[in-house]
Amino acid sequence: MDMSIRVVVTGSKGRMGQEAVKMVMADPELELVAEVGSPRSGGEGASFSGVPFLTSLEEALLAYKPDVLVDLTTPHVVKSHMELAILHGVRPVVGTTGLSTEDIEELDKLCREKGVGAIIAPNFAIGAILMMKFAREAARYMPHVEIIELHHDKKLDAPSGTAVKTAELIQQTRQELKQGHPDEEEIIDGARGGYYHGFRIHSVRLPGLVAHQEVLFGHVGQTLSIRHDSMNRESFMPGINLGIKKVLKLDRLVYGLENVMD
Repeated sequence: MDMSIRVVVTGSKGRMGQEAVKMVMADPELELVAEVGSPRSGGEGASFSGVPFLTSLEEALLAYKPDVLVDLTTPHVVKSHMELAILHGVRPVVGTTGLSTEDIEELDKLCREKGVGAIIAPNFAIGAILMMKFAREAARYMPHVEIIELHHDKKLDAPSGTAVKTAELIQQTRQELKQGHPDEEEIIDGARGGYYHGFRIHSVRLPGLVAHQEVLFGHVGQTLSIRHDSMNRESFMPGINLGIKKVLKLDRLVYGLENVMD
């Protein structure tokens, strides 16, 4: 294991974090050196995986000297976690969404100053990356579009990071076009969804869902639907694994897994 990539997982108590812990432990090229999270019953000490469990990320970085930090926490703490990791020369691989454009720009600047790579991926599912790529291409020819994203009811941010990233990619190939009837009126506030450069994004939150998104395109006499469904959180693990291995070769922040897939 001398040549293995040393990994710390934050947010390991959550469902995504638990899957990430299992994925890291199953890969002989990776070594899980610690878990970090909010206090659990019994406090600090050994985690369920057998590695040390700490409530302080900085203590984990200092004590176990990881190469990579996998962050699967919440929008409220992810930026501070990334800053701390970068300052310690540890490369973050982040699946937590909710960072603003300004946050990402600041973190990229810090990465470049320190020569430390980082990856922020709104979605680590390979199929979701393909969905976003296909939507970007389709918008070139079918500019009338709406995004419907559906997630579990514990998700904190809306719209999802995947929906925002999809909208940004669509905007790269779609000329500005305000859709719908110019005199339309919302009888119930918000019924038409969030407005983004002329088209709409709709967020659904229900128990039983994991992560789902449909991009609907309309044209004269036809429609096109591009949909991706994650049935469980295991679907994100190949992407996280790829991110861990790719981030070691970076000296800047990369936003979107598609930028390291090729």
